[in-house]
Amino acid sequence: MKLDTVLDVPLRDVADRARALHSMGFDGVYTQEANRDPFFPLLLAAQAVPLDVYPNVAIAFPRSPMHMAYTAFDLQRVAEGRFALGIGSQIRPHIEKRFSARFGNPVAHMRELVQALDAIFACFHAGERLDVRGEYYTHTLMTPTFIPPRLDPYTPPPIWVGALGPRMTRTAAEVAGGVAIHPFNTPHFLSTVSRPAIDAGLAARVAPAKFTRIVDVIPCVYRDKEERERAIAGCRSNLAFYASTPSYRVTLDAHGWGDLQPELNQLTKQGRWAEMPSLITDELLEAVCPVGSPAEVAAELHSRYAGLAERIALSIPYRMSDVTLASLAEHFQR
Repeated sequence: MKLDTVLDVPLRDVADRARALHSMGFDGVYTQEANRDPFFPLLLAAQAVPLDVYPNVAIAFPRSPMHMAYTAFDLQRVAEGRFALGIGSQIRPHIEKRFSARFGNPVAHMRELVQALDAIFACFHAGERLDVRGEYYTHTLMTPTFIPPRLDPYTPPPIWVGALGPRMTRTAAEVAGGVAIHPFNTPHFLSTVSRPAIDAGLAARVAPAKFTRIVDVIPCVYRDKEERERAIAGCRSNLAFYASTPSYRVTLDAHGWGDLQPELNQLTKQGRWAEMPSLITDELLEAVCPVGSPAEVAAELHSRYAGLAERIALSIPYRMSDVTLASLAEHFQR
């Protein structure tokens, strides 16, 4: 397994941060689409160090596949073949009310979007005729002026789809180059929900292809009492937010904890955010989060996700010191 972590510093600090994470032993870095563009930092990181780089994830539906294809080719070229295009669907309110874009059937939409990207990649890199005619996308015009140079000696980047529910996970396995499982997961959920969906999707592929399983993980890591309190508080708060979301109830249902979701959701509607973390039991915390010292969590990552993931992407919802982060990476790579 490879180990990745988030790149979440201001643009002016991205290159230095990427170098620091590379020196710690990380294999890749990713960005999130929250309050900044997810692609700009990856350009700077790719220029600085030979790390794998990818957005985890870029919100796909508001973007044209053509725009994403040009960006992906540029980043793949700069990263010398180490870029992956991570894309995700988001939820209807954000797509319609924040991005002012169309939101239909997200699974069908994502399938068609990946297929459109594949067709554009094939047009750019292999000279194939562009002829995409679907419900969501139409790409039928391409002239030589608008075709970027081939990526030789590299190939078009893989497309990794963010997913949690079984339908999106299966679709990712059927049409994309990888799936990035949302961090609100457990080993039991991965074994009983995600893996069967991935297996079904891979079995339905028209042709065999390389497929990468990325599992986002919320580690609860500490070296002393102060760090322990900060890590547990941050993880409880993060889990309470995820568990309140209807789309993420699927993870709770896998453990028989589904009734917690509407309870937490009601608290969000009442603005009682401070009360929510207290509803996250130790059992739920430890089911989602590997908990312990850097050495203990590193060992737990291997034991939990061996056979379930090719990459682990750390999602850290609290301030972790670089000493602790570097120790975790060092023990993991051992």
